[in-house]
Amino acid sequence: MRRTAAGLLVAGLMTVLVAGCGAGSAVSDFGTVVRGGEGTTAKAELRPGQRFTLAVPADPAPGDDWELVAVPDTKVASFISEEQQGGTTYFVFNAKRPGTTEIRLRAAAPATGEAVFDVTVRQPARTAG
Repeated sequence: MRRTAAGLLVAGLMTVLVAGCGAGSAVSDFGTVVRGGEGTTAKAELRPGQRFTLAVPADPAPGDDWELVAVPDTKVASFISEEQQGGTTYFVFNAKRPGTTEIRLRAAAPATGEAVFDVTVRQPARTAG
C-alpha cells in the first residue's frame, strides 16, 4: 500500500513537470526589441546577424491577434517566430544583409490600423587602426 501511494505521487509530479515544460516561449532571446503600435511607424537600425523583435500590445479579446501582412525582404531580414508574453505580441526576426525593408503588422480585429516598422541593416563602421 505504501509503495503504491509513493508511485502515484511520483507519477503525479512527473505529469505536472512535463505539462509545465510546454508553457514557455519557443524563443529565449528576443535581441533588440522595437516597440510599435496601431497607426505608428517605428524605425530600427541593426547589424547583419543581429536578432531583433517587433513588439505590439496584445489585445486580450479572442481572435484579435496581430498578423504579419508585409513580410520583409528576405535578403535583409528573416522571420523566426511569433510569441505572446504578458500582454505583448512579439515578432522575432534575424537581420541578414545590409539593406532596408518595411515590415507591416495588422491587428485582426475589424477597422484597426497597422503597425509599420522601417528596418535598416548596416555593416558596422570600420575603425582605422
